Amino acid sequence: MGEKAPFRADHVGSFLRPKRLSEARAKAQEGKIDAAELRAVEDECIREVVKKQEEHGLHGITDGEFRRTFFHVDFLEKLDGVNVTYGEFSSHFRKDDGSEVGFAPPTMHVDSRIGHAQPIQGADFDFLKSVVSHTPKVCIPAPSMLHFRGGRKGISEDVYPDLEAFYDDLAAAYRDEIADLAGRGCRYLQMDDTNLAYLCDPEIRQRTADRGDDPDDLTRLYCRMVNDAIRDRPDDMVVGVHLCRGNFKSAWVAQGGYEPVAEILFNEMAIDAFFLEYDDERSGDFAPLRHMPKGKTVVLGLMSSKKADVEPADTIRKRIDEAAAYVPLEQCALSHQCGFSSTAHGNELSDDDQWRKLDRCVEVAQAVWGSV
Repeated sequence: MGEKAPFRADHVGSFLRPKRLSEARAKAQEGKIDAAELRAVEDECIREVVKKQEEHGLHGITDGEFRRTFFHVDFLEKLDGVNVTYGEFSSHFRKDDGSEVGFAPPTMHVDSRIGHAQPIQGADFDFLKSVVSHTPKVCIPAPSMLHFRGGRKGISEDVYPDLEAFYDDLAAAYRDEIADLAGRGCRYLQMDDTNLAYLCDPEIRQRTADRGDDPDDLTRLYCRMVNDAIRDRPDDMVVGVHLCRGNFKSAWVAQGGYEPVAEILFNEMAIDAFFLEYDDERSGDFAPLRHMPKGKTVVLGLMSSKKADVEPADTIRKRIDEAAAYVPLEQCALSHQCGFSSTAHGNELSDDDQWRKLDRCVEVAQAVWGSV
């Protein structure tokens, strides 16, 4: 590690959307510009964010998720069989000051057989690859994102009377997408998964059990789904999974340490790196890292993408030392706990704030490991 992904100073994926990009997207939704005009603005903004990442010392380079509204829906709705509705239910994200942020997220339903008729990220990756000097990184939602929120009720029993057939079809669709990306040269893939982190929350675990799902069985299922999805990846493709307890307008959903899922997750999910949220007390202590096997990397999300304040370098280094009591320092890296804009709405900090915070991430990584 250090010269290849995951990098000592890494980034989860999303960046705050430039104003002109948000304005162009609004115009496209109103029918004032066409898809080609919107994509031209996206291309221009992605070139700029790529340049900024490289100037600030990052080596794993994303497109900032500038072509998406949501980190997960924009990908999943392009699978055959997925139908998205809006306004079906509301959710409440919480802030550290006790206030709440209302949100009516899109709801995904599976109403016909899951399939992968055409590449989803292919053209976007081709563009990213053409404008980077370092390693292009693709972020997609984990397969579990199509299952956990709706569970059995979100998947047609007429189409899938047996959920095993649904899991098989979904994994096959992911394999097709990953094979396409691999053929285009992608060698750094990240899957984003809120559900495994939600299953660390005692209240959510109880609600999950109340609806008839065993939380431990779901953890094993989601590990299996990822393993089935990536089983044909090239040997030199690095795959990471990012766990998140919610990231919307600097607010969150879940809390609770990793102990309920750690032993199963770290040992049964056959990936290379775990991006773990560790920016505040909601994530618990580092003891669950004792289950991290040799050969896998934990990217410590010790810095907050929700707050504008830049964490002191000494504080971050102290936290890294605390984590290293449970997993060797050589198996560790550093990042923020999530992206700066998991949805197009963005977190409550400025463009300058996010770059100052990334500078600190690079600075600390260089000091601790001698490389980024």
